[in-house]
Amino acid sequence: MPIVREWLAHAVRPVEVLPPSNSRDSVLLKTQVTTRSPMGAVAHETGGLLIDRGWLRVLGSGHPRLKRTLPGWNDGRANGFYLVADDAVGGFFAMNGGAFGSDVMNIYYFAPDSLRWEPLGMGYSAFLEWACVGKYDMFCQDLRWLGWEEDVARLAGDRCLMTYPPLWTREGREPSAQRGEASVEEAWGLQMDIAMQLGTPRPKD
Repeated sequence: MPIVREWLAHAVRPVEVLPPSNSRDSVLLKTQVTTRSPMGAVAHETGGLLIDRGWLRVLGSGHPRLKRTLPGWNDGRANGFYLVADDAVGGFFAMNGGAFGSDVMNIYYFAPDSLRWEPLGMGYSAFLEWACVGKYDMFCQDLRWLGWEEDVARLAGDRCLMTYPPLWTREGREPSAQRGEASVEEAWGLQMDIAMQLGTPRPKD
């Protein structure tokens, strides 16, 4: 956790550290990592991290404002990967467990504007540092809109803003596109189903 706190202290964007839940010991056990790793430290010492006004949600032991826990959110969803974070527009970050190719332990991003898993070329520790002190804002700038800060600040950590028409369509990227709230669970299920129907390949395909 001292390493994580150093990144937080030098963060170039707002980061809110949610207090850990009472179930943090069992969360750590189910995550099967130790507190000597940044992932284990976040899982045990925090309820989760809300970065850049809550645009990015890094999962921990759970909190009323971010109820999903790291192992709980992966239960029934993890299949050769491990979900570690998500964003306010239905994008998902996952650690490769072999589903995406040979770069095991690296982070991939499921982009809501392409319905594809994209390699970030970094592990969990580098991902967390990048989100706090790196150029994460440049990574997501094409998904943002004028006034996103206020919209996202009002959003609960288990909700996201879905665009209609969807972001993966040309119309969905127009300023006239409408946005409405949905649960992160709904966003995950809908996008995975559509990606499967469209035959969107994974990076190793």
